[in-house]
Amino acid sequence: MRSTFLPFFKPSIGDAEINEVVETLKSGWLTTGPRTKQFEAEFADFVGAEYAIAVNSATAALHLGLDAVGVKQGDEVLVPTYTFAATAEVVTYFGATPVLVDCAPGEFNLDLAQLESLITPRTKAILPVDIAGETPDMDVLMDIAARHNLKVVEDAAHSIPAKYQGRWVGTLADLTAFSFYANKNITTGEGGMLTTDNAEYAERARIMSLHGISKDAWNRFSASGSWYYEVLQPGFKYNMTDIAAALGLHQLKRCFEMQQRRESIVKQYDAAFGSMPELELPPRQPYSQSAWHLYLLRLHPEYLKIDRNTFLERLKAANIGFSVHYIPLHMHPYYRERFNFTPESFPRAAENYRRVVTLPLYPAMTGQDVQDVIEAVQTIIEENRV
Repeated sequence: MRSTFLPFFKPSIGDAEINEVVETLKSGWLTTGPRTKQFEAEFADFVGAEYAIAVNSATAALHLGLDAVGVKQGDEVLVPTYTFAATAEVVTYFGATPVLVDCAPGEFNLDLAQLESLITPRTKAILPVDIAGETPDMDVLMDIAARHNLKVVEDAAHSIPAKYQGRWVGTLADLTAFSFYANKNITTGEGGMLTTDNAEYAERARIMSLHGISKDAWNRFSASGSWYYEVLQPGFKYNMTDIAAALGLHQLKRCFEMQQRRESIVKQYDAAFGSMPELELPPRQPYSQSAWHLYLLRLHPEYLKIDRNTFLERLKAANIGFSVHYIPLHMHPYYRERFNFTPESFPRAAENYRRVVTLPLYPAMTGQDVQDVIEAVQTIIEENRV
């Protein structure tokens, strides 16, 4: 057993990122400025999108995306129940209603087969989530949306770099929201990006991201800028800083290098756990190339003398960090009480939650770290087989 605790996650920050942040601090331009604009351009080029708007979180990106497609009070937005709080909470910002969707059979992503039965005259948009960096079948989803005149804002907080049918995530939906939170595949500490190929959506999101001020307001304090500005709409304070973008520029350059390390760890986990009937490997689909943001291992409780929570206690006792992704939305007090949900209102999501363990998966893990996780999981299983 390890003598020291292995954290669930540690960011991979190199000298290039540190030096860029220092240069930014020395430059005198700390908030939205040239580095943010450069990061937007390089990110748009990376995923192949026409436009990218850098913001202070993926939550902000989702909010701006829904605003761009015209979500308003009284509307409904289809949202998976198996997700983090932000995905649905942004819907409530408008006075709109998040309509929850269960997981697809055997998966963590939303069940596309349920969508059409949930669409009503008030439905405005669909907000799918790429759980762990694995997309749902976006061709099917976009076809449903088109037939019902709905817009799609994709929550791709886990999906840099991920592909669907050979295309980068960021170009599949009407708008796509990415996260650069501290534990994401690339990080700016806090931060997000909204991508789209629609010029009107991009213009609306850019204006609304900084108080609804007229275009290029960030530039008004530079030598080439103008002091004059106009408030076109009551907007938000969602802009990214150049300090954050300084991190992002170099994290993006290292994205594939860090992804290769994630994939190497995944292969080791798969090899170690794939032959154990007590465990179920993360789902993957032939149409998707996962970003492997998370490794979601599911227990088969019928083969074990302990439940998932006890399994987690044993991992902690072995000095292995972990997490649980996710407690479904319908099991949280706000949604449970507002909509009178029970856990079995969405049975597949509830079952996933009861069975899932999220193992450490990040580039800074050493070979010994990976082996320590594997040995801890195998030992717990061996000691608790039925």
